[in-house]
Amino acid sequence: MVMPHNVVIALALMLFVSLATTRTADGQVPAAVDFATCNQVAHHGIKAGTASPTMGDRSRADSARAGAVTTNSLDFKVKVVESSDPQIHGIEAEGAKDARYQAAYRSCMRRKGF
Repeated sequence: MVMPHNVVIALALMLFVSLATTRTADGQVPAAVDFATCNQVAHHGIKAGTASPTMGDRSRADSARAGAVTTNSLDFKVKVVESSDPQIHGIEAEGAKDARYQAAYRSCMRRKGF
């Protein structure tokens, strides 16, 4: 039979080890360079035909074509979409109207960890 104090010591040791080995969350936020890179990747993905849009991509593209997206200009040349979804935030406004472009952009942002 295990003594109660041995159980407490074992549990405390397991808790300490798990806390010591767990990484902290990075909490990264995408930057303008991430947006630019993924927009370039999306352009190439459309040309290569490698993007596979989901139903969500299609519905967001329909909304963008209807003018229901919020845009902002990062560098006064290209309007980009502002979104709470980190995998869509920063997508070019014109690209947001194409479900295949959105799929390629989302994939790029996911690979970057967003």
